[in-house]
Amino acid sequence: MAAAARVARVVLDSPLPQLDHLFDYAVPDELAEQAVPGVRVRVPLRTAGRIADGYLVELADAGEGFDGSLSPLEEVVSPVPVLTAGVWTLARKLADRSAGTASDILRLAVPGRMVRAEKAWLASTEEERSPRPRPPAISVRGYGDGLLEQAVARGERLALQAIPRLSALPDGTWVGEWAVTLAALAAACWAEGRTAIIAVPDHRDLDQLGAALAAIAPAEAVVRADASQANADRYRSFLAALSGPRIVIGNRSVVYAPAERLGLIVVWEDSDPLHAEPLSPYVHTRDAALVRQELTGCALVLSGLVRSVEAQRLVELGWLRDVGPARAVSPRVVLTANQQATEDAARAARIPSLAWRAAREALSGDGGRPKGPVLVQVARPGYVPQLACVSCGQAARCNTCEGPLGQVRAGATPSCGWCGALATEWTCERCDGHRFRMVSLGSGRTAEELGRAFPGIRVVVADGDHPVQRVGAAPALVVATRGAEPIAEGGYQAVLLLDGERMLARETLHVAEDCLRWWSSAATLAAPGAPTVLVGVSGPLARTFATGRLVDFARAELADRRELRFPPAVRLASITGTDQAVRAAIDAVDAALLIDVLGPAPVDDQLVRGILRFEYSRGPEVAAAVRAAVVRNATKRRKAPAGRGGFRPAPALRVRFDDPEIL
Repeated sequence: MAAAARVARVVLDSPLPQLDHLFDYAVPDELAEQAVPGVRVRVPLRTAGRIADGYLVELADAGEGFDGSLSPLEEVVSPVPVLTAGVWTLARKLADRSAGTASDILRLAVPGRMVRAEKAWLASTEEERSPRPRPPAISVRGYGDGLLEQAVARGERLALQAIPRLSALPDGTWVGEWAVTLAALAAACWAEGRTAIIAVPDHRDLDQLGAALAAIAPAEAVVRADASQANADRYRSFLAALSGPRIVIGNRSVVYAPAERLGLIVVWEDSDPLHAEPLSPYVHTRDAALVRQELTGCALVLSGLVRSVEAQRLVELGWLRDVGPARAVSPRVVLTANQQATEDAARAARIPSLAWRAAREALSGDGGRPKGPVLVQVARPGYVPQLACVSCGQAARCNTCEGPLGQVRAGATPSCGWCGALATEWTCERCDGHRFRMVSLGSGRTAEELGRAFPGIRVVVADGDHPVQRVGAAPALVVATRGAEPIAEGGYQAVLLLDGERMLARETLHVAEDCLRWWSSAATLAAPGAPTVLVGVSGPLARTFATGRLVDFARAELADRRELRFPPAVRLASITGTDQAVRAAIDAVDAALLIDVLGPAPVDDQLVRGILRFEYSRGPEVAAAVRAAVVRNATKRRKAPAGRGGFRPAPALRVRFDDPEIL
């Protein structure tokens, strides 16, 4: 290292907003060779002689902007430069955009150090670390010869409509066609010596994508960065991604993976709420991907069975190019909103006769179709998750904690879903009644009733308590909660979508979009030509699903939100804290930057929340003003209570841009 470059600029691993900037430290001679940009370091803090962890971001010449005495670096923890320049730039940009701290994003981007895994990586050779790219095994199918590969090579941004069907891999494994498409795109990118990153919502999608990649790419080229991995495995995956071009797949935080020559970022089903980061500064996977694409110029693909309203806005702005399959493929959807149960068995199963007949034909092989399994999608797990008073109909609540009462199995004493207390002497607080009735049925009760309606047929329950990934081609009734549907070999011979009205009863701006995604995901699991029966839902949304005009839905939904000034037509920022702190933060933002301010309104007994609405073009200015208010609030000293020394820290402010909880 040059003698003049003796100043290390370090970002501290601290959530405190007042420490979210680079600190200068002198580089001692004994650390000169190890102190390179990206390594983990320990540095002294002048307060109480503490030692803090951080990352060395850059080296500067001594005397640049400061000619005083600098504290020296305490230690270089590891020689591996785990923080790349690109990831640091991305973290800083996203933190500024969301009024957060860069260190909070770096915790998602860089996993904790595992010494044994790191030593093994350092001992390996460069050739062992980075496999040589090779031509992809297959090309992308269903979109025109070479169309998607050429778009990725040119660095285009695409809104890709997925093909809604299942596909068999060479080893006989069945996966969604979307997984084959994205795997082929990523393999083509890696074959050109560039890294591809694919972010999916959950482990089921990750398993499908991994299986599709295993069929067309060498194992050493694929890196799985999964939050469910053990810490050592996750760190090994991180080091592999750091070693050279790879295909990196994972959940939402994979969008921050280190990438040499980043060529492609893909976000699958960006409308899924699992892509919303629950940790500060709450950056959505889609937003992180958009910013990283802008910084690197790589290709970007937002794909899904259902087009998100946010993606549709980017299409209409010309930021994304709309690409669909060369030939339209839609499930065969049957609506039964006005159908009644005429057969005794259908009434016993509480489903319309048309749905009952579709299931019977699929299980028996009648009607000219091969017999096979039937998928039944329900809204909630459990047996009877919600009970109500027989006399007045009010929802039954626990006399101890006010939680919802339900039944975990047939004949069981009702119990609280929150505290678990048994409702042995329950009394309705409205009418003093003592008897219950069922309000909603869970997967367990539905499976029980369907089992009685179809005697002799195997019944499989798939939900959070009973995870099932795959089922065979033999006839069976598979009762699954939304998002937990197993894949059937060759596809289901019928799909029944129950509880549609209950799913639509949620109070959220995204309810229609969520329902279309849940229904479409289940319908995609059907065999070619097999019926998908939507029970109990009518109106425009049901017709949209039945006709497959999902892009038209996103277009109409966006138009409605523009009229109402709802996201994503405008941006929102929520500020939660004490009344005084929230009002001070709102007052710190120039009113000329805002469309309006909603609240502050109470959240609980102690906290309030204010909501700022503003145009996208004003986002950087609003974020800077809010962040300045957060720093001022965090650095204020409070008068100590009587009889106690020291000071009380300022109450924290929770700031969330594009907050999904208020939509």
